[in-house]
Amino acid sequence: MTTIKLHNTQTRKKEVFAPIDPDNVRMYVCGPTVYDRAHLGNARPVLVFDVLFRLLRHVYGADHVTYVRNFTDVDDKINDTARKRKEAGAKGTLEELIAERTEETISWYHADMDELGALRPAIKGLQTEEAEPRATDWIGAMIAMIEDLIAKGHAYAAEGHVLFAVDSYANYGALSGRSVDDMIAGARVEVAPYKRNPMDFVLWKPSDAETPGWDSPWGRGRPGWHIECSAMSFELLGASFDIHGGGNDLQFPHHENEIAQSKCAHPEGDFANVWMHNEMLQVEGKKMSKSLGNFFTVRDLLDQGVPGEVIRFVMLGTHYRKPMDWTEKKRDEAEKTLRKWLALAAKKPIGQVSKSVIEALADDLNTAGALTALHEVYKRGDGETMAASLQFLGLRLGNMAYWVGDDTSDLSRFSERLSNLRDTAKATKDFSELDAFKAALTAFGVEVRMSKEGVELFPGPDFDPTKLEGLL
Repeated sequence: MTTIKLHNTQTRKKEVFAPIDPDNVRMYVCGPTVYDRAHLGNARPVLVFDVLFRLLRHVYGADHVTYVRNFTDVDDKINDTARKRKEAGAKGTLEELIAERTEETISWYHADMDELGALRPAIKGLQTEEAEPRATDWIGAMIAMIEDLIAKGHAYAAEGHVLFAVDSYANYGALSGRSVDDMIAGARVEVAPYKRNPMDFVLWKPSDAETPGWDSPWGRGRPGWHIECSAMSFELLGASFDIHGGGNDLQFPHHENEIAQSKCAHPEGDFANVWMHNEMLQVEGKKMSKSLGNFFTVRDLLDQGVPGEVIRFVMLGTHYRKPMDWTEKKRDEAEKTLRKWLALAAKKPIGQVSKSVIEALADDLNTAGALTALHEVYKRGDGETMAASLQFLGLRLGNMAYWVGDDTSDLSRFSERLSNLRDTAKATKDFSELDAFKAALTAFGVEVRMSKEGVELFPGPDFDPTKLEGLL
C-alpha cells in the first residue's frame, strides 16, 4: 500500500499518515458561508482537499473514505444580504429571502465547483446530504453540545448569550502556536461587558423577532460560527477523526476555537489527528481585493471563457502550503499544456495512473510534482497513462471536444434549441422547460456550458447520440 505523508499544522512537521480506521478514513473540511458567489480564493481549499480525497480513495478504496464539508447557512452576512434584497423591493419575509438566497448560493457553489472537476463529498462512497451538512439542520446537536460545555464548567450564560471560557482550556493557542496575550493583541476581539475574558467567544447569541432564531434554554437565538463545525463533525465523524482541513485564514480563531470546544466537550477523543491548511491566493502578485480591481469569482472566469480545467491546472501548479499566484501567463501556459496533453489522451483507452503522479501526491500532496511527472508521460507519448492520470487529477476527459475537437455528432441543433429556450426563460421567468431540456442532454452524456457569450455542448465520456433525436 502507498505510504502517504502529510504536513500536520499541529505538530509542525510532515508525518506518515496512519488512519484511525483504514476501513473508514474520515476527513472534515470547512465549507463556505452561503451568501454570495465563490471567489477564486474560495476555490483553492476545494481543489486542494479534492485532490487529497482522490488520493485517499485511490489508496484505501472509495467505499472506505468519508469526506464531510459543511455549508454555513446561518450567519449575519446571509441575513444582511437578504435585508438588502428586501429593502430593494424583493417580495417575501426576511426568513423566506434568507432561504431563497441560501438555496441559490448553494446551487451556484455546486455548479461552479463541478466545473472545476471537484468531486462532491461522500460518506463511504455515497454522496448523501449528510456529506454536505447544513448548519441549520444540526441546531439541536449544537444546543446539546453547548449545554454539555456549561455543565462541565467550560462555558457560561450571560445576557442571552453563551460564551466559551477560554481560561478553562489550558492548551488554547497550541494549533497556531500563540499565547493568549499574543492572540488578544493580534485579533479583533469583540468587547462586551458580559465577557469574563476578552478572548471568550460566542457559542450562542440572541435573535430579534425578524432575525432567524431557534428556541433554547437561553432564549430564542442562533449559534455562533465555531460551534457549528464542532457539533457537525462530532455527529458525523465521531470524537476522533483523521484529517481536518481548511484555509490558513481559519487557523485562528475558527480552528483554535473548534479544538477548545471539541476537546472540552469530548475529552475522551482527540478531535482531529492531522490538521492541514492551504496558503492564500494572490492575483498577479497582489492580494485579491475589490479596491484593486483584481477580485473575481469562479463564475466570472468561467463566463469569460476560461475552462474549468485551466483554473484547476493553474491551482495544481503550486504546492498547497505556498501562496498561489494567479496570472494571465500561467493561465495561457496551462491552456497550451492541456491542449497537448489532452490531444495525446484523446480516444485512448484508460490505462493506469502514473506511479510518479501517485508518489508525488503521497509526499504531502505535491501537486506541482504530479504535473512534472505528467510532462514526462507526455514526452514518452504514453496516451493511456496520460488519460488515466488526467482523469485521476480531476482534469476532465469529458470536455475533450472543447480541446481537441470531436466529430462524434453534430450538436449544433441541440445547442440552438437550448439557446432559444434560455432566451424564452429569461423573458418569461419560467425556467422549467430550459432546466428539463438541459437535464435530458446531461442524462445522455452531453456536457453543457452556458455563459454570457452563448451555449456550447460537448460530448462527454458517456455520450449516447442515439438517444438525442427524440429531444427535438
